[in-house]
Amino acid sequence: MADRIRIAIAQTPVTVDPAINGTAIRAAIRQAADGGARLVHFAEGALSGYAGAAKPHYAGWRIDWEPVADQLAATMAMAGELGVWVVVGGNHRLTGDYRPHNSLWVIDDSGRLADRYDKRLLSHNEVTGFYTPGEHVCTFTVDGFTFGCLLCIEVNFPELWMRQADLGVDCVLFSSFSEDPIFEIIVRGHAATTGCWVSMAVPAQCAPAAPSALIGPHGYLLRRARPDGPDVLCVDLDRTDADLDIALNKARPWRATARAGDIYATRRVADARSLDRTLP
Repeated sequence: MADRIRIAIAQTPVTVDPAINGTAIRAAIRQAADGGARLVHFAEGALSGYAGAAKPHYAGWRIDWEPVADQLAATMAMAGELGVWVVVGGNHRLTGDYRPHNSLWVIDDSGRLADRYDKRLLSHNEVTGFYTPGEHVCTFTVDGFTFGCLLCIEVNFPELWMRQADLGVDCVLFSSFSEDPIFEIIVRGHAATTGCWVSMAVPAQCAPAAPSALIGPHGYLLRRARPDGPDVLCVDLDRTDADLDIALNKARPWRATARAGDIYATRRVADARSLDRTLP
C-alpha cells in the first residue's frame, strides 16, 4: 500500500459558458500535473456551470449540450495526455425531457470516464426545479488510495459520510458551489469523526467566504487556497505523517471496532445494580 499521493484542489472560476470553464479547467490540470499531482479535483458545476434561477438559459432545460460535450471531451483528452485523474463537476444529460443529474465525472489517467457520481440528496430547489437525483455511491482507487465523492448540500447528512468510512475511503472529494462558511466547519467535523481526509473544492467566486482546502483525518485544516481568486493547491496525502498517526492508526480502527459492537457485547453483565436503573 502506497504511503503518499499528491492531489490538486483546483479553485477555478465557474461561469455558465462551458468554453470559458473548460479553458480554466485545462489550465489548472496542466498546472497540477506540473506540480506532480496524480488527481485533480474541481468544484460542483465546474465544467457546465451550476443550474439556478439566475441562469435563464436553463429554463425548461433547453440546454445546448454540444459545448458541454466538447469541453468534457477536451478535458478527458488532456487527462490522458498528462496521465492524471480528474474529478470535475457538471450537468449530465439524460434522455428526452428528464432533468439532468448534478454530477462529478471521474476521468482516469488514460482519459476515459471511469465512473460518475450523481448527487443523491438534493436541495428543495434542485429536486423540484433543476435536477434528477442519483442513487449510486461512487468510490475509486488511485495508487493505493481510495477516494469517494459527495456534493454540496450532502454535507448535512452524516450517514453519507459514515458510509464513505465504511467503504474504506481514504479521502472524500467534496465539491460545492456555496458561499456558506459553515460548510467548512461541518466538513471538519466529518473528517474528524470518520478519519478521512477531505478535499473541499469550491469555485473561485465562492472563495472569499470559505476557500478550497484540504482537511486532515484529525479534522484540522492542513492547507487552504487563496481567498481572492483562482488557485491550484497541490497537497500530499501522507499516511506516515506523525501528526495523523492517532487519527489514522488508532482512532479510526477503534471506532470501527466500537461500531461493530462485539467487544461490548462480551463484556456486559447481568448484574442487579446494572439492570435496575432506579437504584441510587
